[in-house]
Amino acid sequence: MLNEESIDFSPRLDFANLNLKVELLKAEMAKCLVGQTAMAELLLTAILADGHVLIEGVPGIAKTLTAKLLARTIATSYSRIQFTPDLMPSDVIGTSIFHPASGNFIFRKGPVFSNIVLIDEINRAPAKTQSALFEVMEERQISYDGITYPLEFPFIILATQNPVDHEGTYRLPEAQLDRFMFKIDITYPTPAEELQILELQNQGTVNQLNNVQAVLSPEEIASFRKLATEVHLEPRLKEYIVSIVAATRNHPFLYLGASPRASLALMHASKALAALRGKDFIVPEDIQELAFPVLRHRIILSPEKEMEGLTNDEVIRQILRKIEVPR
Repeated sequence: MLNEESIDFSPRLDFANLNLKVELLKAEMAKCLVGQTAMAELLLTAILADGHVLIEGVPGIAKTLTAKLLARTIATSYSRIQFTPDLMPSDVIGTSIFHPASGNFIFRKGPVFSNIVLIDEINRAPAKTQSALFEVMEERQISYDGITYPLEFPFIILATQNPVDHEGTYRLPEAQLDRFMFKIDITYPTPAEELQILELQNQGTVNQLNNVQAVLSPEEIASFRKLATEVHLEPRLKEYIVSIVAATRNHPFLYLGASPRASLALMHASKALAALRGKDFIVPEDIQELAFPVLRHRIILSPEKEMEGLTNDEVIRQILRKIEVPR
């Protein structure tokens, strides 16, 4: 008979330092942030999985604040770009300036040359400016005037957009949406959370942004990313990921399905989420949970279903119900 007491159920990977840093980071963010714990966890997952994030929600629900807080808890550089209809690509990536003393043109780097870049209202800029982000998001570099300028590690873009006010906005190209690992849809706080916000504001303790301390270094991020890649993924779960993504390509309600980049994002994100939760293996529930932020911006409903009011999340839910879960 197998003696269960002799079996070692402890993780084969050491997550102690990672878990400690995550708790410290959450504690720092909690100085200013009420609720939004799911969004904070997804942002941490994206950092571990080396992915960019698109955050969508109505104004006033802490999209920008959360991005600022995350940047402050990491000992890296941070910049914010407010996208507007008159913004030019050079305003994002930089431009060449003539230097009279040397008689040469010198490339002056734009605000995208930072570690964490917050792009506010990303859908306010036209396609010409959006295209400036293609190379930097995928290859972490900028090519200008025949010269390539690599970006420093780590590099992550956090972009926000408002789903309600469409006047003066531009639909993001599918190729650009595909470069975001997650699209996080955030909603209003609960009444209890909103009451807590009022109490903090009334006490004058809500504006603690300057008191937020950096608890994570670039070296630690690199170490934790390497640790996350070592999380075990069963072959059956790889097939499960591929089945979910492939199902979007022949679904009758969808005009466009997800690309293989979605499969890679789902795999890497599942490993990162498992590591954040102190697990050295992935379970189907990790994949199911992340299928929504990974896929919702990569699929397009058919015009008929869109007019009927069907949502991308409902289609993803249908797919998850239909595909057999490996056990």
